[in-house]
Amino acid sequence: MSLHLISFKTCPFVQRAVITLKHKNIDFDITYIDLADPPDWFLELSPLQKVPVLKVDDEVLFESAVINEYLDEITGGELQPRDPLARAKNRAWVEFASNMLGNLYMMKMSKDEEHYLRYRGRLEDLLQRVEKRLGDGPWFNGDEFSLADTAFAPLFQQDSVAQGRLSVIDATRTPKVAAWAQRLLALPEVRDSVVDEFEDLYIAALQKNGSYNLLQLAT
Repeated sequence: MSLHLISFKTCPFVQRAVITLKHKNIDFDITYIDLADPPDWFLELSPLQKVPVLKVDDEVLFESAVINEYLDEITGGELQPRDPLARAKNRAWVEFASNMLGNLYMMKMSKDEEHYLRYRGRLEDLLQRVEKRLGDGPWFNGDEFSLADTAFAPLFQQDSVAQGRLSVIDATRTPKVAAWAQRLLALPEVRDSVVDEFEDLYIAALQKNGSYNLLQLAT
């Protein structure tokens, strides 16, 4: 069986799949495309014309949560709780993380203070909800690393750019989230899940969009 991941270099949803692949030591190939000018073969391949797309031999999977569950299931399934209710709750928190990534994107790409503060406020509220959910760690489900951890790690990666000077996460307000984020970002599979030029590409995208958030770097 061959696994081939189609990616965009700064996509957090693709990063989820890469973290899982590396965590489980699964062999895979990866191809990067430009979503602003996608090749025709990708438009034919991807039903939603989004990344990630995972080719499994000649079959196609899309949506990061689905891809991650498939990767886990074919390699033992230890990244999901065995109890059906706990597993369903984990899936809900994966979706919650996706919502947070959407808010983070809108905040980072806001061109004025009004929209920036609106999305930042929403994100801070969501972080408080995660703070209340977390236990003593080290991971989302305590001692067991799970797909919930792989779902939140890209959020923390993007929040940490510019040496954390653009970060929304505040250790005084959400200490459990901050500690969890640091542990995740220190993992080799998370560190190696982005391209070497990730931060430069991410900052360049903010600059190109005229992001209000970048004004903080000058203060």
